[in-house]
Amino acid sequence: MSIDALRRRRTARVVDAAVWGVPAITVAALAWLLADVVWHGAGQIDLAFLTTAPRSAGRAGGIAPMLVSTAIVVAIAVAVALPLAVGTAVLLVEVLPPSASAGRWIRRSLDILAGMPSIVFGLFGNLVFCTMLGMGFSLLSGGLTLACMVLPILMRAAEESLRGVPDGCRRGALALGMPRHRAITAVILPCGMPGIIDGLTLGVGRAMAETAALVFTSGYVDRMPSALTDSGRTLAVHVFDLSMNVTGGDRWAYATALVLIGLLLVTAGLLSLASRFLQRKGAHKP
Repeated sequence: MSIDALRRRRTARVVDAAVWGVPAITVAALAWLLADVVWHGAGQIDLAFLTTAPRSAGRAGGIAPMLVSTAIVVAIAVAVALPLAVGTAVLLVEVLPPSASAGRWIRRSLDILAGMPSIVFGLFGNLVFCTMLGMGFSLLSGGLTLACMVLPILMRAAEESLRGVPDGCRRGALALGMPRHRAITAVILPCGMPGIIDGLTLGVGRAMAETAALVFTSGYVDRMPSALTDSGRTLAVHVFDLSMNVTGGDRWAYATALVLIGLLLVTAGLLSLASRFLQRKGAHKP
């Protein structure tokens, strides 16, 4: 066998090892992380942990107020950011020409937002929502701040999804005499909905796991919220507080982190099922 052939075979083996090795390392790191959280936190989780309020600075009791606060903050963020993201994507894809300067500025602005540290969003939310608009430390302030954070993610996903809709769908709708706005709402958006939901999965994941921005906007209060203007502590903020500020709170921090990971996985699974359902529904349409 020639030297060149041996060299090519050696190179192929190195490439194969890299192709299989990098994913294996990634999966192993994720498995190690999950195993560590499960090992330290599973023993603390029971029904009372999920349905009662914390006591003794979180070293006893449960996380019911944190579950409610997390759900409210994420719901506000999605309710505000998703319509804005889809509307912006429709503007960029269906209304503005590809070479329009307005479209380039919108994309550039959202790309800058996507790269900003979360602490900057927290300071912005504290200044604008908490102080200037008089909302104070509240779930509403936290949700609106998270909406600003996830908006670039949702917008980019919606834009790519709408660009992936075949031009034949657009031409067919217009050929049937549909007005442009009707074609967008009845044909183009339903065709692009699976991709929008995939982007929503990423946005919800980031919103649920956010800590820094919420410390400056929604606050630390661990009581059950009764209104959107109440301060509240999310699961991620609770994990941070137990880990950094509460002596002997590590076990409860691990338990809360395990619940948070479980919620992330369940949410991602449900959204993935919704995306697949819409894809199959679209594929079976005549």
